[in-house]
Amino acid sequence: MTRNRPVPRADWNGRRRRVNASHQPDPRDRPARLTVGVVGAGRVGPALAASLQLAGHRPVAASGVSDTSVRRAAAMLPDVPLVPPAEVLDRADLVLLTVPDDALPGLVEGLAETGAVRPGQLLVHTSGRYGTKVLEPALRAGALPLALHPAMTFTGTAVDVQRLAGCSFGVTAPEELRLAAEALVIEMGGEPEWIAEENRPLYHAALALGANHLVTLVAESMELLRDAGVAAPDRMLGPLLGAALDNALRSGDAALTGPVARGDAGTVAAHVAELRKHAPQTVAGYLAMARATADRALAHGLLKPELAEDLLGVLANGAQGAPGSGGTEGGTR
Repeated sequence: MTRNRPVPRADWNGRRRRVNASHQPDPRDRPARLTVGVVGAGRVGPALAASLQLAGHRPVAASGVSDTSVRRAAAMLPDVPLVPPAEVLDRADLVLLTVPDDALPGLVEGLAETGAVRPGQLLVHTSGRYGTKVLEPALRAGALPLALHPAMTFTGTAVDVQRLAGCSFGVTAPEELRLAAEALVIEMGGEPEWIAEENRPLYHAALALGANHLVTLVAESMELLRDAGVAAPDRMLGPLLGAALDNALRSGDAALTGPVARGDAGTVAAHVAELRKHAPQTVAGYLAMARATADRALAHGLLKPELAEDLLGVLANGAQGAPGSGGTEGGTR
């Protein structure tokens, strides 16, 4: 594919028909290969570029500022030169904009204003928050805008490329580019999931609630287990959390268990008292999650109404640091 020629639509259409059948197309049937550039060599960009390289595309340039980014790009994209962002766009047919969400609008505006964007160039951002409207300045310059967000946590190592196999991508694109977007995702081993432009913030909030907060909860749980004298908290939590996750994905709220779902107000009060004593920074999170759990358990008939009143009272007292909750702000008795 020449550098100034638009993406061949017919190739992408045929590509989509073939991948539906087998997911792994014959290399001889692939559309024109693309030169790939990465602007923002954080954890995501090099992994996606390396995955596209496995599909036959050719990474040709990357940009990165920090020493960590430089080392990461060198490890995952060897022999790919590090150049300024404008030069990345000059060299590549497909450009991955993998910068933090808050930096994306300014980056796009700057690249468009300086004339770095070329007509027919595929410009792909990986932000979960934004759809394609954030790429409007580049669209006016003739770029082809795509939003491809991998629903995956990244480590910045080669293991990320393997994890893309079967990973869902939140895809937003103009209708005429939908097949191109889906084909790129499939070439990276992912599964495209169409997200409407107006639903991107809600989609991203849902993923953050489930994945990002999970890391915080697990890390806090491990710290508390260490404080309780458990030598290998990861080994203890692994089977438990694995089973809980599997049950939740299979059964939803029906998988709820534990003292909150059972309405054991005394046990929950003891938890709050111990947390205030040993890890006060975790109390607010415990109470918030316990209240959310109680609401869901009550709504789904798992928590008996006659037990819910005492439980919700304990949670309210705990939030206020009131007497009887084990708190200190409201006094003790």
